[in-house]
Amino acid sequence: DRTTTASLIAHLAEFDARRLYLPAGYPSLYAYCVGELHLSEDAAYKRITAARAGRQFPLIFDALADGRMHLTAVGLLAPYLTAGNAAELLGAAAHRTKAGIEELIAGHFPQSEALGLVTALPASPGRAEEQLAGRVGMGGSGPTAAPAAQLAPERVGPLSKLTAAAAQRYLLEVSIGQTTQEKLRYVQDLLGHELPSGDLAQLLDKALDALIEKLEKRKFAASNRPRRSVRPSSNPRHIPAQVKRAVWERDGGQCTFVSEAGHRCLERKLLEFDHVEEVARGGTASVAGIRLRCRAHNQFEAECTFGAGFMREKREAAQRSAKARRWESEASARAQVRARARAAAEEVVAPLRSLGFRADEARHAAALCEAIPEAALEERVRRALSYFHQPRTSAQGTMSQGGVA
Repeated sequence: DRTTTASLIAHLAEFDARRLYLPAGYPSLYAYCVGELHLSEDAAYKRITAARAGRQFPLIFDALADGRMHLTAVGLLAPYLTAGNAAELLGAAAHRTKAGIEELIAGHFPQSEALGLVTALPASPGRAEEQLAGRVGMGGSGPTAAPAAQLAPERVGPLSKLTAAAAQRYLLEVSIGQTTQEKLRYVQDLLGHELPSGDLAQLLDKALDALIEKLEKRKFAASNRPRRSVRPSSNPRHIPAQVKRAVWERDGGQCTFVSEAGHRCLERKLLEFDHVEEVARGGTASVAGIRLRCRAHNQFEAECTFGAGFMREKREAAQRSAKARRWESEASARAQVRARARAAAEEVVAPLRSLGFRADEARHAAALCEAIPEAALEERVRRALSYFHQPRTSAQGTMSQGGVA
């Protein structure tokens, strides 16, 4: 059994590295393990974690095969393994129980024992298995996805707990912040006539209806009174609103990629409108020429058409361009802040001159106001006057006070 498990882990590691789950019709390795291999969510989490750690540190495969380590141990150790300590930690973890592994980690990576009397809860606390799911990467929706699998692949985020309580009835457990609580109370007040009881389940249902309407309008231009676009776009990649609506309805809001075995990708998030025939090859934005694809399969199709190397270069170039734009935007914002600060300081010079201070003294005093550009003029003048009550050293080394040497 141990040898079989180690062999499966090694195959998953290679399968993951080659992204072979994509041509099989799955957006992530997690979705493939649950949907195709029919592993439980917890089993998928543990095996994917072990596979990725084993690909980086091959000693793990041998340790699993001969029984020196179990999957839980690999999951606990994986976040702490580095090229410098892997051999030592894996050797020390041999034949230890879960509690023994936790003690080993505590000894090598001690944490502070001090706990605050009041501890703020995270936005939505998740179980250890759910947090592990975020690290190993998840995807998929529908019958193959667990409630914890609502994050994009490779993304870690807070999770709430949704469990089935009865037929078509569910329990939702989530922690919210003070701001969210205030919004909730405010909505209950606004719905006082329509929903006197303030029932949270009914309130949530109404809130989701409103949010869905807004998101559908933004995502694919949903409208109760659609009108045909009369202004053609010169951008060949532009997709008219009526085409988006028709394609979304036709494809059922689901990725349309189908594997050679006939499996259709079940992904319903991170969907993109994709040209059946590439724009570079004359593809048009018509209902027949557009389809829904999840981001993973959209990129996979592009790599199949143009080559993985070409698409990698395009993505890297896009990332560099985005980084350059962010830098320019941040530089522009900083320049605007400095300009506002200088303008606020310059505005103080005239009042100081009217009080009889020399021009150079007024400019030096006004410079203090650059730190409070949004303050009222009176407050800025008061801050500038504090300059004359501070002892200053002149160029000749003598002390001056209040502008008088």
